[in-house]
Amino acid sequence: MTTAPEAGAPPRTAVLAPAPTSVSAPPAEALPPVRRVPLGVAGAIGVALACYVFAEHGAKPGVLLLLGIGLGFALFHSRFGFTSAWRQLVAVGNGTGLRAHTLLLGTTATLFALIIGAGSGLFGSVPAPSAGPIGVALLIGAFLFAIGMQLGGACASGTLFAVGSGQGTIVLTLLGFITGSTLAAWQFGLWNELPALDPYVLSDHIGWFGSWAVTIAALAAIWFTARAVQARRTPPPVGTPPSARGALRRTVRGSWPLAAGALVLAVLGAGVLLVSGGAWGVTSAFALWGSKVVGALGGMPETWTFWQQPGSAAQLSGPVLADKNSLTDIGIMVGAAVAAAAGGVWRLHRTIPARTALAAVIGGILMGVGARLAGGCNIGAYLAGIASGSLHGWIWAVVAILGTWAGLRLRPLFGLTNPKPTDSVC
Repeated sequence: MTTAPEAGAPPRTAVLAPAPTSVSAPPAEALPPVRRVPLGVAGAIGVALACYVFAEHGAKPGVLLLLGIGLGFALFHSRFGFTSAWRQLVAVGNGTGLRAHTLLLGTTATLFALIIGAGSGLFGSVPAPSAGPIGVALLIGAFLFAIGMQLGGACASGTLFAVGSGQGTIVLTLLGFITGSTLAAWQFGLWNELPALDPYVLSDHIGWFGSWAVTIAALAAIWFTARAVQARRTPPPVGTPPSARGALRRTVRGSWPLAAGALVLAVLGAGVLLVSGGAWGVTSAFALWGSKVVGALGGMPETWTFWQQPGSAAQLSGPVLADKNSLTDIGIMVGAAVAAAAGGVWRLHRTIPARTALAAVIGGILMGVGARLAGGCNIGAYLAGIASGSLHGWIWAVVAILGTWAGLRLRPLFGLTNPKPTDSVC
Protein backbone atom coordinates (compact mmCIF):
# COMPACT_ATOMS: atom_id res chain seq x y z
CA MET A 1 0.00 0.00 0.00
CA THR A 2 1.09 3.58 -0.49
CA THR A 3 1.96 5.99 2.26
CA ALA A 4 2.23 9.72 2.77
CA PRO A 5 5.70 11.28 2.51
CA GLU A 6 7.63 11.64 5.77
CA ALA A 7 7.38 14.98 7.53
CA GLY A 8 9.69 17.52 5.94
CA ALA A 9 10.36 15.36 2.90
CA PRO A 10 9.56 16.71 -0.56
CA PRO A 11 6.50 15.21 -2.21
CA ARG A 12 7.22 12.19 -4.37
CA THR A 13 6.41 13.23 -7.89
CA ALA A 14 8.34 10.63 -9.90
CA VAL A 15 6.05 8.95 -12.37
CA LEU A 16 6.63 5.43 -11.05
CA ALA A 17 6.75 6.36 -7.36
CA PRO A 18 3.80 5.12 -5.27
CA ALA A 19 0.94 7.59 -5.35
CA PRO A 20 0.79 9.41 -2.00
CA THR A 21 -2.00 9.02 0.53
CA SER A 22 -3.01 11.22 3.45
CA VAL A 23 -1.72 8.78 6.07
CA SER A 24 0.25 5.57 6.10
CA ALA A 25 -1.68 2.40 5.33
CA PRO A 26 -2.24 0.30 8.46
CA PRO A 27 -0.10 -2.83 8.71
CA ALA A 28 -1.75 -6.09 7.78
CA GLU A 29 -2.96 -8.16 10.70
CA ALA A 30 -1.95 -11.80 10.91
CA LEU A 31 -4.51 -14.23 9.55
CA PRO A 32 -6.49 -16.32 12.05
CA PRO A 33 -6.17 -20.11 11.98
CA VAL A 34 -7.51 -22.11 9.06
CA ARG A 35 -11.26 -22.76 9.29
CA ARG A 36 -10.97 -26.52 8.89
CA VAL A 37 -14.66 -27.45 8.71
CA PRO A 38 -15.61 -24.85 6.04
CA LEU A 39 -12.43 -25.72 4.16
CA GLY A 40 -13.27 -29.42 4.23
CA VAL A 41 -16.86 -28.79 3.12
CA ALA A 42 -15.86 -26.40 0.32
CA GLY A 43 -13.09 -28.71 -0.83
CA ALA A 44 -15.42 -31.71 -0.86
CA ILE A 45 -18.04 -29.79 -2.84
CA GLY A 46 -15.42 -28.71 -5.35
CA VAL A 47 -14.06 -32.23 -5.82
CA ALA A 48 -17.54 -33.77 -6.07
CA LEU A 49 -18.70 -31.19 -8.60
CA ALA A 50 -15.57 -31.58 -10.69
CA CYS A 51 -15.87 -35.38 -10.73
CA TYR A 52 -19.54 -35.18 -11.70
CA VAL A 53 -19.06 -32.61 -14.45
CA PHE A 54 -16.08 -34.44 -15.99
CA ALA A 55 -17.95 -37.76 -15.87
CA GLU A 56 -21.35 -36.51 -17.00
CA HIS A 57 -20.52 -33.71 -19.44
CA GLY A 58 -16.92 -34.20 -20.48
CA ALA A 59 -13.56 -32.50 -20.29
CA LYS A 60 -14.51 -29.08 -21.68
CA PRO A 61 -17.18 -28.29 -19.03
CA GLY A 62 -14.94 -29.85 -16.38
CA VAL A 63 -12.05 -27.55 -17.27
CA LEU A 64 -14.37 -24.53 -17.21
CA LEU A 65 -15.46 -25.46 -13.69
CA LEU A 66 -11.83 -25.72 -12.60
CA LEU A 67 -11.06 -22.35 -14.18
CA GLY A 68 -13.99 -20.89 -12.24
CA ILE A 69 -12.62 -22.32 -8.99
CA GLY A 70 -9.28 -20.71 -9.79
CA LEU A 71 -11.00 -17.39 -10.50
CA GLY A 72 -12.79 -17.51 -7.15
CA PHE A 73 -9.56 -18.35 -5.34
CA ALA A 74 -7.75 -15.43 -6.98
CA LEU A 75 -10.61 -12.96 -6.57
CA PHE A 76 -10.86 -13.57 -2.84
CA HIS A 77 -7.17 -13.75 -2.02
CA SER A 78 -6.45 -10.52 -3.90
CA ARG A 79 -9.74 -8.91 -2.78
CA PHE A 80 -9.93 -7.75 -6.38
CA GLY A 81 -12.90 -5.42 -6.50
CA PHE A 82 -14.65 -3.27 -9.05
CA THR A 83 -17.34 -1.73 -6.84
CA SER A 84 -14.92 -0.57 -4.16
CA ALA A 85 -12.37 0.64 -6.73
CA TRP A 86 -14.86 2.95 -8.41
CA ARG A 87 -16.27 4.08 -5.06
CA GLN A 88 -12.80 4.98 -3.78
CA LEU A 89 -11.97 6.81 -7.00
CA VAL A 90 -15.17 8.86 -7.19
CA ALA A 91 -15.52 9.57 -3.47
CA VAL A 92 -11.96 10.52 -2.48
CA GLY A 93 -9.77 10.18 -5.57
CA ASN A 94 -7.91 7.01 -4.60
CA GLY A 95 -7.05 5.37 -7.91
CA THR A 96 -5.32 2.26 -6.52
CA GLY A 97 -8.12 -0.04 -7.63
CA LEU A 98 -8.53 1.58 -11.04
CA ARG A 99 -4.81 1.24 -11.73
CA ALA A 100 -5.12 -2.46 -10.91
CA HIS A 101 -7.98 -2.58 -13.42
CA THR A 102 -5.68 -1.21 -16.13
CA LEU A 103 -3.20 -4.01 -15.43
CA LEU A 104 -5.96 -6.61 -15.62
CA LEU A 105 -7.40 -5.08 -18.79
CA GLY A 106 -4.03 -4.66 -20.49
CA THR A 107 -2.86 -8.19 -19.71
CA THR A 108 -6.19 -9.63 -20.79
CA ALA A 109 -6.13 -7.58 -24.00
CA THR A 110 -2.66 -8.93 -24.78
CA LEU A 111 -3.70 -12.53 -24.23
CA PHE A 112 -6.96 -12.03 -26.16
CA ALA A 113 -5.06 -10.60 -29.13
CA LEU A 114 -2.76 -13.62 -29.19
CA ILE A 115 -5.54 -16.18 -28.76
CA ILE A 116 -8.12 -14.65 -31.10
CA GLY A 117 -5.46 -13.66 -33.60
CA ALA A 118 -4.31 -17.30 -33.74
CA GLY A 119 -7.85 -18.30 -34.70
CA SER A 120 -8.15 -21.59 -32.84
CA GLY A 121 -8.68 -22.73 -29.28
CA LEU A 122 -8.98 -25.95 -27.32
CA PHE A 123 -11.70 -28.60 -27.72
CA GLY A 124 -12.35 -27.37 -31.26
CA SER A 125 -13.44 -23.91 -30.14
CA VAL A 126 -12.93 -20.82 -32.29
CA PRO A 127 -12.15 -17.86 -29.98
CA ALA A 128 -14.10 -14.71 -30.81
CA PRO A 129 -14.06 -11.16 -29.44
CA SER A 130 -16.78 -9.99 -27.08
CA ALA A 131 -18.71 -7.13 -28.66
CA GLY A 132 -22.09 -5.52 -28.12
CA PRO A 133 -24.35 -2.99 -29.81
CA ILE A 134 -23.96 0.69 -28.98
CA GLY A 135 -27.24 2.29 -28.10
CA VAL A 136 -29.77 3.47 -25.57
CA ALA A 137 -30.02 0.11 -23.80
CA LEU A 138 -26.25 0.10 -23.22
CA LEU A 139 -26.35 3.56 -21.64
CA ILE A 140 -29.34 2.81 -19.41
CA GLY A 141 -28.06 -0.63 -18.48
CA ALA A 142 -24.54 0.46 -17.50
CA PHE A 143 -25.93 3.35 -15.43
CA LEU A 144 -28.39 1.12 -13.57
CA PHE A 145 -25.75 -1.54 -13.03
CA ALA A 146 -23.34 0.94 -11.45
CA ILE A 147 -26.00 2.26 -9.09
CA GLY A 148 -26.87 -1.32 -8.19
CA MET A 149 -23.22 -2.10 -7.43
CA GLN A 150 -23.02 0.67 -4.87
CA LEU A 151 -26.30 -0.28 -3.21
CA GLY A 152 -25.78 -4.04 -3.37
CA GLY A 153 -22.20 -3.82 -2.13
CA ALA A 154 -20.61 -5.86 -4.91
CA CYS A 155 -20.31 -6.22 -8.67
CA ALA A 156 -21.05 -9.41 -10.61
CA SER A 157 -17.78 -11.18 -9.82
CA GLY A 158 -17.66 -9.63 -6.36
CA THR A 159 -21.14 -10.93 -5.58
CA LEU A 160 -20.04 -14.47 -6.34
CA PHE A 161 -16.83 -14.45 -4.34
CA ALA A 162 -18.50 -12.67 -1.41
CA VAL A 163 -21.26 -15.29 -1.32
CA GLY A 164 -18.60 -17.98 -1.34
CA SER A 165 -16.90 -16.37 1.65
CA GLY A 166 -20.12 -16.52 3.68
CA GLN A 167 -21.33 -12.91 3.51
CA GLY A 168 -25.06 -13.12 4.16
CA THR A 169 -25.87 -9.64 2.87
CA ILE A 170 -24.45 -10.48 -0.53
CA VAL A 171 -26.62 -13.61 -0.70
CA LEU A 172 -29.53 -11.15 -0.80
CA THR A 173 -27.72 -9.22 -3.53
CA LEU A 174 -27.35 -12.44 -5.52
CA LEU A 175 -31.06 -13.26 -5.14
CA GLY A 176 -31.93 -9.75 -6.33
CA PHE A 177 -29.44 -10.15 -9.18
CA ILE A 178 -31.11 -13.36 -10.34
CA THR A 179 -34.55 -11.76 -10.00
CA GLY A 180 -33.56 -8.69 -12.01
CA SER A 181 -31.93 -10.78 -14.72
CA THR A 182 -35.03 -12.94 -15.01
CA LEU A 183 -37.37 -9.95 -15.16
CA ALA A 184 -35.27 -8.40 -17.91
CA ALA A 185 -35.31 -11.66 -19.87
CA TRP A 186 -39.09 -11.90 -19.46
CA GLN A 187 -39.57 -8.34 -20.72
CA PHE A 188 -36.95 -8.61 -23.45
CA GLY A 189 -39.31 -7.06 -26.00
CA LEU A 190 -39.57 -3.81 -24.04
CA TRP A 191 -35.90 -2.93 -24.47
CA ASN A 192 -34.59 -5.01 -27.34
CA GLU A 193 -35.86 -2.58 -29.97
CA LEU A 194 -34.32 0.54 -28.41
CA PRO A 195 -32.19 2.51 -30.92
CA ALA A 196 -28.69 1.09 -31.32
CA LEU A 197 -25.75 0.97 -33.68
CA ASP A 198 -23.98 -2.20 -34.67
CA PRO A 199 -21.01 -3.35 -32.57
CA TYR A 200 -17.69 -1.66 -33.35
CA VAL A 201 -14.57 -3.80 -32.88
CA LEU A 202 -11.21 -2.16 -33.51
CA SER A 203 -9.62 -5.28 -34.97
CA ASP A 204 -12.12 -5.22 -37.83
CA HIS A 205 -10.63 -1.90 -38.94
CA ILE A 206 -6.96 -1.85 -37.89
CA GLY A 207 -6.16 -5.51 -37.23
CA TRP A 208 -5.36 -7.23 -33.95
CA PHE A 209 -1.99 -5.57 -33.46
CA GLY A 210 -3.46 -2.13 -34.06
CA SER A 211 -6.38 -2.88 -31.74
CA TRP A 212 -3.99 -4.06 -29.03
CA ALA A 213 -1.76 -1.00 -29.41
CA VAL A 214 -4.67 1.46 -29.16
CA THR A 215 -6.09 -0.36 -26.13
CA ILE A 216 -2.73 -0.40 -24.29
CA ALA A 217 -2.16 3.29 -25.05
CA ALA A 218 -5.62 4.19 -23.71
CA LEU A 219 -5.09 2.12 -20.56
CA ALA A 220 -1.68 3.72 -19.98
CA ALA A 221 -3.31 7.15 -20.21
CA ILE A 222 -5.91 6.10 -17.64
CA TRP A 223 -3.19 4.74 -15.32
CA PHE A 224 -1.24 8.01 -15.38
CA THR A 225 -4.42 10.09 -15.02
CA ALA A 226 -5.57 8.07 -12.00
CA ARG A 227 -2.16 8.49 -10.43
CA ALA A 228 -2.14 12.23 -11.08
CA VAL A 229 -5.59 12.61 -9.52
CA GLN A 230 -4.49 10.69 -6.45
CA ALA A 231 -1.30 12.71 -6.13
CA ARG A 232 -3.32 15.91 -6.17
CA ARG A 233 -5.98 14.80 -3.70
CA THR A 234 -3.83 12.62 -1.38
CA PRO A 235 -6.77 10.44 -0.29
CA PRO A 236 -6.86 7.93 2.56
CA PRO A 237 -5.11 4.64 1.76
CA VAL A 238 -6.94 1.46 0.86
CA GLY A 239 -7.42 -0.82 3.87
CA THR A 240 -4.99 -3.69 4.28
CA PRO A 241 -6.63 -7.12 4.67
CA PRO A 242 -5.17 -9.73 7.04
CA SER A 243 -2.21 -11.50 5.50
CA ALA A 244 -0.11 -14.60 6.01
CA ARG A 245 3.63 -14.29 6.53
CA GLY A 246 5.99 -15.70 3.92
CA ALA A 247 5.59 -16.00 0.16
CA LEU A 248 4.40 -19.62 0.08
CA ARG A 249 1.92 -19.26 2.93
CA ARG A 250 0.67 -16.02 1.47
CA THR A 251 0.06 -17.73 -1.88
CA VAL A 252 -2.14 -20.36 -0.26
CA ARG A 253 -3.73 -18.33 2.54
CA GLY A 254 -3.65 -14.73 1.26
CA SER A 255 -3.76 -11.86 0.91
CA TRP A 256 -2.27 -11.23 -2.54
CA PRO A 257 -1.15 -7.88 -3.93
CA LEU A 258 -3.68 -6.42 -6.34
CA ALA A 259 -1.15 -6.69 -9.17
CA ALA A 260 -0.75 -10.42 -8.56
CA GLY A 261 -4.52 -10.83 -8.56
CA ALA A 262 -4.81 -8.90 -11.83
CA LEU A 263 -2.24 -11.10 -13.57
CA VAL A 264 -3.73 -14.38 -12.33
CA LEU A 265 -7.25 -13.30 -13.24
CA ALA A 266 -6.11 -12.29 -16.73
CA VAL A 267 -4.51 -15.69 -17.33
CA LEU A 268 -7.54 -17.60 -16.04
CA GLY A 269 -9.93 -15.37 -18.02
CA ALA A 270 -7.88 -16.02 -21.14
CA GLY A 271 -8.14 -19.72 -20.31
CA VAL A 272 -11.94 -19.45 -20.43
CA LEU A 273 -11.68 -17.91 -23.91
CA LEU A 274 -9.23 -20.57 -25.07
CA VAL A 275 -11.38 -23.45 -23.80
CA SER A 276 -14.86 -22.20 -24.68
CA GLY A 277 -14.32 -19.78 -27.55
CA GLY A 278 -16.05 -17.00 -25.61
CA ALA A 279 -14.84 -14.50 -23.03
CA TRP A 280 -15.40 -14.94 -19.32
CA GLY A 281 -18.92 -13.81 -18.43
CA VAL A 282 -21.14 -13.91 -15.36
CA THR A 283 -24.65 -12.57 -15.61
CA SER A 284 -26.28 -14.55 -18.43
CA ALA A 285 -26.19 -17.49 -16.03
CA PHE A 286 -28.39 -15.58 -13.58
CA ALA A 287 -31.11 -15.19 -16.23
CA LEU A 288 -30.82 -18.91 -16.92
CA TRP A 289 -31.10 -19.89 -13.25
CA GLY A 290 -34.11 -17.64 -12.69
CA SER A 291 -35.85 -18.84 -15.84
CA LYS A 292 -35.38 -22.46 -14.82
CA VAL A 293 -36.98 -21.65 -11.46
CA VAL A 294 -39.90 -20.03 -13.31
CA GLY A 295 -40.25 -23.16 -15.42
CA ALA A 296 -40.13 -25.41 -12.36
CA LEU A 297 -42.95 -23.35 -10.81
CA GLY A 298 -45.17 -23.86 -13.83
CA GLY A 299 -44.21 -20.88 -15.98
CA MET A 300 -43.20 -21.12 -19.62
CA PRO A 301 -39.95 -19.20 -20.10
CA GLU A 302 -39.38 -21.05 -23.37
CA THR A 303 -42.09 -18.82 -24.86
CA TRP A 304 -40.20 -15.63 -23.96
CA THR A 305 -38.58 -13.85 -26.90
CA PHE A 306 -35.30 -13.76 -24.98
CA TRP A 307 -35.02 -17.54 -25.07
CA GLN A 308 -36.02 -17.72 -28.72
CA GLN A 309 -32.84 -16.01 -29.88
CA PRO A 310 -30.38 -18.19 -31.84
CA GLY A 311 -28.78 -20.73 -29.52
CA SER A 312 -30.77 -19.64 -26.46
CA ALA A 313 -33.38 -22.40 -26.57
CA ALA A 314 -30.67 -25.05 -26.25
CA GLN A 315 -29.15 -23.15 -23.32
CA LEU A 316 -32.49 -23.01 -21.51
CA SER A 317 -33.32 -26.66 -22.11
CA GLY A 318 -29.83 -27.92 -21.30
CA PRO A 319 -28.42 -28.75 -17.84
CA VAL A 320 -27.03 -25.92 -15.73
CA LEU A 321 -23.77 -27.82 -15.18
CA ALA A 322 -23.14 -27.85 -18.92
CA ASP A 323 -23.60 -24.08 -19.30
CA LYS A 324 -20.34 -22.16 -19.66
CA ASN A 325 -21.10 -19.16 -17.44
CA SER A 326 -22.96 -21.26 -14.87
CA LEU A 327 -19.89 -23.47 -14.50
CA THR A 328 -17.50 -20.57 -13.95
CA ASP A 329 -19.98 -18.81 -11.63
CA ILE A 330 -20.41 -21.87 -9.45
CA GLY A 331 -16.68 -22.44 -9.55
CA ILE A 332 -16.02 -18.88 -8.33
CA MET A 333 -18.22 -19.41 -5.28
CA VAL A 334 -16.51 -22.70 -4.46
CA GLY A 335 -13.03 -21.31 -5.04
CA ALA A 336 -13.76 -18.26 -2.87
CA ALA A 337 -15.07 -20.51 -0.09
CA VAL A 338 -11.85 -22.53 -0.19
CA ALA A 339 -9.75 -19.35 -0.16
CA ALA A 340 -11.69 -17.74 2.69
CA ALA A 341 -11.58 -20.89 4.80
CA ALA A 342 -7.87 -21.41 4.11
CA GLY A 343 -7.31 -17.81 5.16
CA GLY A 344 -9.28 -18.33 8.36
CA VAL A 345 -11.75 -15.58 7.51
CA TRP A 346 -14.77 -17.57 6.28
CA ARG A 347 -17.76 -16.34 8.27
CA LEU A 348 -21.48 -16.92 7.84
CA HIS A 349 -23.07 -13.56 8.58
CA ARG A 350 -26.53 -14.07 10.07
CA THR A 351 -27.51 -10.60 11.34
CA ILE A 352 -28.27 -8.06 8.62
CA PRO A 353 -29.75 -4.59 9.31
CA ALA A 354 -33.08 -4.11 7.56
CA ARG A 355 -31.97 -1.12 5.50
CA THR A 356 -28.82 -2.93 4.42
CA ALA A 357 -30.88 -5.95 3.37
CA LEU A 358 -33.23 -3.72 1.38
CA ALA A 359 -30.30 -2.02 -0.35
CA ALA A 360 -28.81 -5.42 -1.19
CA VAL A 361 -32.01 -6.65 -2.85
CA ILE A 362 -32.64 -3.40 -4.74
CA GLY A 363 -29.02 -3.22 -5.81
CA GLY A 364 -29.11 -6.79 -7.05
CA ILE A 365 -32.28 -6.19 -9.06
CA LEU A 366 -30.78 -3.07 -10.65
CA MET A 367 -27.63 -4.98 -11.58
CA GLY A 368 -29.65 -7.84 -13.04
CA VAL A 369 -31.76 -5.55 -15.19
CA GLY A 370 -28.79 -3.35 -16.09
CA ALA A 371 -26.58 -6.24 -17.16
CA ARG A 372 -29.20 -7.60 -19.51
CA LEU A 373 -29.88 -4.20 -21.07
CA ALA A 374 -26.18 -3.46 -21.47
CA GLY A 375 -25.33 -6.93 -22.74
CA GLY A 376 -22.97 -7.57 -19.86
CA CYS A 377 -21.59 -6.50 -16.51
CA ASN A 378 -18.22 -5.44 -15.15
CA ILE A 379 -16.86 -8.73 -16.52
CA GLY A 380 -18.83 -9.44 -19.68
CA ALA A 381 -19.01 -5.82 -20.92
CA TYR A 382 -16.23 -3.88 -19.17
CA LEU A 383 -13.41 -6.44 -18.96
CA ALA A 384 -14.23 -8.63 -21.95
CA GLY A 385 -15.37 -5.70 -24.10
CA ILE A 386 -12.31 -3.51 -23.58
CA ALA A 387 -9.94 -6.49 -23.84
CA SER A 388 -11.61 -7.39 -27.15
CA GLY A 389 -11.17 -3.88 -28.52
CA SER A 390 -14.93 -3.29 -28.54
CA LEU A 391 -16.19 0.28 -28.27
CA HIS A 392 -19.14 -0.83 -26.15
CA GLY A 393 -16.76 -1.82 -23.32
CA TRP A 394 -15.30 1.69 -23.15
CA ILE A 395 -18.74 3.30 -23.23
CA TRP A 396 -19.89 0.95 -20.47
CA ALA A 397 -16.95 2.05 -18.33
CA VAL A 398 -17.61 5.79 -18.74
CA VAL A 399 -21.32 5.44 -17.98
CA ALA A 400 -20.54 3.19 -15.00
CA ILE A 401 -18.42 5.97 -13.48
CA LEU A 402 -21.41 8.30 -13.77
CA GLY A 403 -23.66 5.64 -12.27
CA THR A 404 -21.19 5.22 -9.41
CA TRP A 405 -21.47 8.94 -8.66
CA ALA A 406 -25.27 8.58 -8.50
CA GLY A 407 -25.05 5.43 -6.41
CA LEU A 408 -22.83 7.12 -3.83
CA ARG A 409 -25.54 9.72 -3.29
CA LEU A 410 -28.14 7.03 -2.71
CA ARG A 411 -26.11 4.93 -0.28
CA PRO A 412 -26.76 7.14 2.81
CA LEU A 413 -30.52 6.61 2.36
CA PHE A 414 -29.90 2.97 3.32
CA GLY A 415 -27.45 3.68 6.12
CA LEU A 416 -24.43 2.88 3.94
CA THR A 417 -21.32 5.02 4.31
CA ASN A 418 -19.01 6.48 1.69
CA PRO A 419 -15.26 7.10 1.98
CA LYS A 420 -14.32 10.59 3.25
CA PRO A 421 -11.03 12.47 2.94
CA THR A 422 -10.66 12.42 6.73
CA ASP A 423 -10.93 8.61 7.03
CA SER A 424 -7.91 6.55 8.03
CA VAL A 425 -8.67 4.08 5.22
CA CYS A 426 -11.12 4.10 2.32
